[in-house]
Amino acid sequence: SITVVPGDIHVAHGDGMVAAVGALRAMWIIARKIAVMPLISAAVVLVFGTLTIVLQDDHFIKLKPTLVNALFGIALLGGMMLNKPLLPYVLGDVFHIDAEGWRKLTIRWGIFFIVMAVLNEGGWRSVSPDTWVAFKTFCYSPITFGFTQLHAPLLTTPAVAP
Repeated sequence: SITVVPGDIHVAHGDGMVAAVGALRAMWIIARKIAVMPLISAAVVLVFGTLTIVLQDDHFIKLKPTLVNALFGIALLGGMMLNKPLLPYVLGDVFHIDAEGWRKLTIRWGIFFIVMAVLNEGGWRSVSPDTWVAFKTFCYSPITFGFTQLHAPLLTTPAVAP
């Protein structure tokens, strides 16, 4: 069983803030540019991490994944409603797929982010802090990795020239 002590979760979140800044720095050193999604994620980590540590209130840590996922989901689905799929702007340098592929990918990831936001929100409000931390630690990444792997065929299909 994992035991969560408030001081420990605050220290861990401080470490996460340092790691987020380190990741952005590494991106800049390697690519001389920083992608939008990691930048937004790091900004939210820094804001919510600061609030968590200064106010000594772990609610901010628990809300952060809900807000980040909801923000990404709403942005992706909102872009689709405006006929502006946003994923090509974020991933277009990495994956070259046709417009229909981008549409499918954007809708699927938008829905995925909303589902993960709802799952996090329901989770932290209904289970013990130990169980929530265990889910975030041992389940969240494998779920995201598995969802990503389901889209490998779409991402490896070459785009058809118009």
